[in-house]
Amino acid sequence: MQDYNDTFMTRAFVKAHEALAIGEVPIGCVFVGENDQVISETRNTVNQTKNATRHAEINAVDDVEKLAKDRGVCSSSIYPTISVYVNVEPCIMCAAALMKVRVKAIYYGCANDKFGGCGSVGNLEANMAELAPDYRVKVSGGHRAPEAIQLLKEFYNGENPYAPNPKVKGVKLKKEQVNGESCSS
Repeated sequence: MQDYNDTFMTRAFVKAHEALAIGEVPIGCVFVGENDQVISETRNTVNQTKNATRHAEINAVDDVEKLAKDRGVCSSSIYPTISVYVNVEPCIMCAAALMKVRVKAIYYGCANDKFGGCGSVGNLEANMAELAPDYRVKVSGGHRAPEAIQLLKEFYNGENPYAPNPKVKGVKLKKEQVNGESCSS
């Protein structure tokens, strides 16, 4: 089994920096197959596409599906060769998708304390052991975690033009003008 390789995590960070530069949550992902062949390098495109499911890992899964179609092979023959490198722990949705397609390893940077599916919130690795006893995924986190945390801080401390207008809890507001439009809170 392929062990952690920092070269691929570096490539995931490059994609994360690209995401940050255009106002996306800075998450980058690299899928590595047999013989250290990079199959996909992706980043989040949620804001760009206005589609909440367009996480870096899901975009990489789409790349594998396209590759399989182009090669005329079944994608299920590719996934078991893939090691995933992502700078932030995959969310529950992405962890479930990665384990459903049966990647062989997931290496991530910092933990995702709000949505993490590899142990922080959900532990899909343990659930998969029950659901599919013939499948084991290697999960290893904490790789360059401080660097990943710093990127997230840069994003969340900045202004996100795609974020909804904040609501003040506990205060009932009357109709007011927001961005030239009337709204109720």
